Amino acid sequence: MRIAVLDDYQDVASSLADWDSLPGEVVFFTAFLGHDDSAVAAALRDFDVIVAMRERTPFTAERLRRLPSLRLLVTTGMRNASIDLDAASDLGITVCGTAGSPAAATEHTWALIMAAARRLDVELFSAARPAAPDQPWQQTLGTELSGKTLGVYGLGKLGSQVARIGQAFGMRVIAHSQNLTAERATEVGVELVGEDELFARSDVLTIHLKLSERSTGVVGARQLALMKHGSILVNTSRSAIIDEDALVAALEFGAPALAAIDVFDIEPLPANHRLAHTPGVIATPHLGYVTEDQFRIFYTGAVKDIAAWAAGTPVNLLG
Repeated sequence: MRIAVLDDYQDVASSLADWDSLPGEVVFFTAFLGHDDSAVAAALRDFDVIVAMRERTPFTAERLRRLPSLRLLVTTGMRNASIDLDAASDLGITVCGTAGSPAAATEHTWALIMAAARRLDVELFSAARPAAPDQPWQQTLGTELSGKTLGVYGLGKLGSQVARIGQAFGMRVIAHSQNLTAERATEVGVELVGEDELFARSDVLTIHLKLSERSTGVVGARQLALMKHGSILVNTSRSAIIDEDALVAALEFGAPALAAIDVFDIEPLPANHRLAHTPGVIATPHLGYVTEDQFRIFYTGAVKDIAAWAAGTPVNLLG
């Protein structure tokens, strides 16, 4: 059995789980295989098992058809929109997931909120690498969060955790989503509002929707036009939820003033991508789930999935 562990960007997968307990050869890919179907197929065509790190390398029907040896596909986490589960089933490929922790994404959301509120994108430097001689010691005025309004678009598990932290900062918290009920809002201790009110009132608006046909492009020019000058928009969910053209235009107008983003349509983000050069964008390279604690859960779970499948008793099945 040959096992491929993909997109191990930090070269840590081998040390975070007991891969030696598995029968066969395990190969760790530390570089992104690229967007070309032929290149991905050439690299992976001889592997029986593939472990995918979230949605870094998509597995479309076309890609799956080009992998004749593949019998088990494990994704970290229990949900992966980039895997064509119907095609996998038709091809006889078992797909499994792993456990995960919502804490990582919640904490990173707040790291981005704080970075934007205190303009760390401008002010941060290392003590070992002081600011340039011609750079002012201080350049910006930060924003206090206490007393401000936090808008949460999507009050599921992650959104609820983000909301509770906002309350700890002394923020007024409002929330909206199509399925959000007054009972759920009351349970979390937030105010249920309509979509227009969410965008108009929020000083910080953070998105926690699941990507679906209904949520794709749901944040567009009309919604962004309602936002305050000086407000902050945060997206650690999925990039396709926000219309990119509308976001760039809104930032140029100044409402919102800043967009703190962890997710992109193309990942890794090309160096010449316009979001990398748009004023007001604070960007991190999809770090929401990238912690040692999370990766231990992911990779330990992947090893257990492979062992169970090899024993003829697959667990954590998807699809």
